[in-house]
Amino acid sequence: MAGSERRRELRRRRHRLKKMTQLNRQLKSAKASERSHITEKIRSLTPGAEVIIANLGLNEAQ
Repeated sequence: MAGSERRRELRRRRHRLKKMTQLNRQLKSAKASERSHITEKIRSLTPGAEVIIANLGLNEAQ
């Protein structure tokens, strides 16, 4: 059973990485309202969202 949990965790991690790559690309051309929307998507995507948001410099806009 432990092996299947490991596979699920890896799948979740890969999905987060792919989604964060996409969101980072969108952030480069995003306006202020779009940035807040992307910030909310990041918060719902990962439990460590506040650290990521701070690293991206998005917490200053709010």
